[in-house]
Amino acid sequence: MSNYNLTHLKELESESIYVIREVASQFENPVLLFSGGKDSIVCLHLARKAFFPANIPFPLMHIDTGHNFPETIDFRDQLMEKLGVKLIVKSVQSTIDQGRVSEETGFDASRIRLQTTTLLDAIEELKFDACIGGARRDEEKARAKERFFSHRDDFGQWDPKNQRPELWNIFNGRKNVGEHFRVFPISNWTEMDVWQYIMQEKIEIPGLYFSHKRACIRRNGIILGDSDFLPKRDTETPEELTVRFRTIGDMTSTGAVESPASTIEDIINEVAVTRITERGGRADDKRSEASMEDRKKEGYF
Repeated sequence: MSNYNLTHLKELESESIYVIREVASQFENPVLLFSGGKDSIVCLHLARKAFFPANIPFPLMHIDTGHNFPETIDFRDQLMEKLGVKLIVKSVQSTIDQGRVSEETGFDASRIRLQTTTLLDAIEELKFDACIGGARRDEEKARAKERFFSHRDDFGQWDPKNQRPELWNIFNGRKNVGEHFRVFPISNWTEMDVWQYIMQEKIEIPGLYFSHKRACIRRNGIILGDSDFLPKRDTETPEELTVRFRTIGDMTSTGAVESPASTIEDIINEVAVTRITERGGRADDKRSEASMEDRKKEGYF
């Protein structure tokens, strides 16, 4: 740890804990969106710190596409059992079975966009008025537009041109019936900050983030892990590669990077020199220049 100047992490931690406590103060029925990825794990860690020694005063919720990495689900379930926190799981497959959405077809089909309906249905059913998420402004240009407290109308939609000022970290959580907020406590963190914090706090993370051998296919400049969820063209043959994942999401969209990084220190050194954002390997973000912003306007995370 002596190789890094980590004093700024204390400031980021303090800011994030303040935001999380503001959620508990201003809202009646919040929830923490949990995917099993590093950012949501850090948010969970911060929430535990925010209310320690008491328990976290709100549940966690995972919107499960049904196409998740098995390693992520195993890690999620083990962590929930270890911490004794309440986890709500809502399934995209159930939304499909109910006829609420139609599944995409074809080689590049994905359930990423379908998550929006599942999420909005869950918010409506369980009457959540604030959803805490692990999005960061450095991830993607649409997310760079977000406030800490991001207002959603009664259709769950986001208007990037009509956001509330947050001067001196004063957050306005007022809303009308049927509206809700998305709250992003680690908005000001970078990917490097997250990894340095994970190392500093000795936070457990899924093994997918570390280098491992995996059967993969190369598609449109992206390395995808081979799976039964990924239909393959005749020209696509799986090959064993040494890879790791910088993000963890739906297996049909989340790209890997070839990497020998087997420790958090290795990952930090790798992140320090890369010129590609961590979402640069996400197939769902490459569908159009504004794909993320379009999804967020519809109610995506």
